[in-house]
Amino acid sequence: MTTSVKQAPVLEEKPASGVNLLKNILVAGIFKSRWFPGILQWPTVFVFMVIIYVLLFGTPLAHGNFGIALTWVLWWPIIPLIFVLVGRFWCAICPFGSLSDFVQKFVGHNRPVPGFLKKYGIWIIDAMFILITWGDHVFGIVASPWGSGILLLMIVTAVVAAAVLWERRTWCRHLCFLGGLSANYSQAGMLALKGTPEKCSKCNVSACYKGSEKAPGCPMFEYPRTMATMAECNLCGYCVKSCPNDSLTLEVRLPTQELWSIRKPHFATAFLAAVIMGIVFVQNVTMLSIWQPILEGVENITGTSNFDINFTIVFVIFMAIPILLLGIASYAAKKANRASIVQNFAKFGYSIIAMDVAAHIAHNLFHLFAEGGNILITGAALFGKTLENVSPALFSNSTIQIMQYALIALGIIGSLYTAYRISRSNFGANKWSTVLPYWVLILLFGVANFIFFSMPMAHRM
Repeated sequence: MTTSVKQAPVLEEKPASGVNLLKNILVAGIFKSRWFPGILQWPTVFVFMVIIYVLLFGTPLAHGNFGIALTWVLWWPIIPLIFVLVGRFWCAICPFGSLSDFVQKFVGHNRPVPGFLKKYGIWIIDAMFILITWGDHVFGIVASPWGSGILLLMIVTAVVAAAVLWERRTWCRHLCFLGGLSANYSQAGMLALKGTPEKCSKCNVSACYKGSEKAPGCPMFEYPRTMATMAECNLCGYCVKSCPNDSLTLEVRLPTQELWSIRKPHFATAFLAAVIMGIVFVQNVTMLSIWQPILEGVENITGTSNFDINFTIVFVIFMAIPILLLGIASYAAKKANRASIVQNFAKFGYSIIAMDVAAHIAHNLFHLFAEGGNILITGAALFGKTLENVSPALFSNSTIQIMQYALIALGIIGSLYTAYRISRSNFGANKWSTVLPYWVLILLFGVANFIFFSMPMAHRM
């Protein structure tokens, strides 16, 4: 693997929109307030504690558990949309991050991040994402309140261990599987925070990174002066508070705009983009009527009815398909642009992110709108109330399906255009012959998702 695809991405210096939101009195007041983001952290911590309690000690039936409804019917469907709208802001108020800050304050050793985490953390995140998805289906995590509670407690244990050992938010930056997802999705997001080069070049304080009496240093190890991507910025506002030169800008940009100009992408990030598409395929197929025939077909081949074995085989195949197809497209592009397969894979893997986001939101849209009423029903049940005439469905299946199709269409357009911009900025005269294999790949992913969402999907609750 070449070093050219492991370095930090470098983006063009042109402004995202020319409009600095931090010039707005209200926005600037929020970011510079000593109450921000803490005033939002404590409510999320409280809700998280309620969820843990209800998952572990509430009803063991998934369809009646308020914790399941909040986690998998509400939070999980809206989180990718949050990443697109406001980047990794969730990470600024995430209860795991708040727990990490709290533990560090009292018992943290604040050791430097180990080199192996800096180098291989993204691969650990990739592995965790795959493992948790596999474990959900094998052990029934999402369908089990107790299983979901245990998963959250396991994450809590890992967060505490990382906070005790290492400085700042090492867990969030290098180990959190949700952080890896948010890093990918936020690059397709609509906000860009950066320093003003002219002002930053004259600064000898570096308070944005080191911190000041107004705020701690950047918890995500980012230096706004050189920060070229929103992948790791959680918009906590610490750098805005500490900067003595009012250098920071917060600009609105078109979705996917950051992805157009990446010069030195990470191979592992592109790999995760392909993995996410595979995970979306698995999540879709296992909730459709075609799932049982697929499983029976695998049983006939393996000669065993053991679900764990047969599911694992199907799971590996679905994980491998997007990776293999991206590799084939990269090989085809190699004929046109003379770049290596690895270099093409790394560059154009980013073009899949828009498709990932769209497919992810489209899948979870069904759970949110077909089962969202369960949030009210299970919430009322906690207080001994029964809501007689409240339907779990907020919209009809046909309406949800139309929204899913629209999202997939937007994802296809976003990915096609991103692939074109990547090709144009990197390969010039060979841009059309280079981008064509990736357009075919993106259209294949789009057609597959259209087919999946044309079928009736099973409910989670």
